[in-house]
Amino acid sequence: MFGYVRPLAPELKVKEFERFRACYCGLCHELGKEYGAAGRSILNYDFVFLSMLLWGNRESCDYCRRRCLPGLFRKKCVCSSAPALTTAAGYSVILAYWKAVDNRDDSRGGKRLLARAVCRCLNRSYKKASALYPAFDRSVRERLEALGALETEKCPSLDRAADQFALLLSSASEAAGEDARRVLEQLLYHVGRIVYIADAYADLEEDLKAGRYNPVAVRYGLTSPEPDDRIKAGVRETLLSSVDLAAAALALLPKSYWTPVTENIVLLGLPDMIDRVLAGTYVTAGKRLPKRPQLGQNGE
Repeated sequence: MFGYVRPLAPELKVKEFERFRACYCGLCHELGKEYGAAGRSILNYDFVFLSMLLWGNRESCDYCRRRCLPGLFRKKCVCSSAPALTTAAGYSVILAYWKAVDNRDDSRGGKRLLARAVCRCLNRSYKKASALYPAFDRSVRERLEALGALETEKCPSLDRAADQFALLLSSASEAAGEDARRVLEQLLYHVGRIVYIADAYADLEEDLKAGRYNPVAVRYGLTSPEPDDRIKAGVRETLLSSVDLAAAALALLPKSYWTPVTENIVLLGLPDMIDRVLAGTYVTAGKRLPKRPQLGQNGE
């Protein structure tokens, strides 16, 4: 359920793309500094977006040059440690841990063994993060429990299921300043709703094959992983409705250093992701930076 919230890279200006990459690498280094290698392993786009939203109305970002394992012999420009990065790192550890616990309890076979291994790897990091952010930890635990109950009863309402994950993500707004908190809560709610429904749609084939609960399948009575055009249109409509509401909330936030990137993510990145998920061509590359296309000889 990670890796859906990312920019449409070809539509970013070069300087905006470099800022995004620096923030991505900055969060990676923050995870490493605070939570070690286990923390770095859960790096994903969604919390890079969150760190930008938590930046506030600061008009700049401090940069430094650091090495990392993928590019050991060349230093990269990264965002220096900042409160927004520290908070996003802690939140990502908490959510990743509880998601692994959920997978451990609900899965079987190899997936269950993998989830157990993830829980063990993240256990120490989780204890540190939950001590620093107890309110977010409590919210994640309670919302995932409520979501698990809906899954157990095979809730036929797509909105009720999506609402729990949306409320989970919206609780991250508590880290924002007083002026932006309410608006950010609405923005994160609708982004969370988009992520949950898109992920459920992307998992249709796997869930139906394994006999697991899938809210999209139950809502539309699907027995085949190939929805017809009517169902695709219905899912697309509900997702784009949340995109519109997220965009409206984003427009109410004060302008910040990251506004060009966050606007690209919400206005272009999310609709592009939705189209690709519905077409079956989306890949949630949680640990791989998006690539800017190379220009041809004619500059296109």
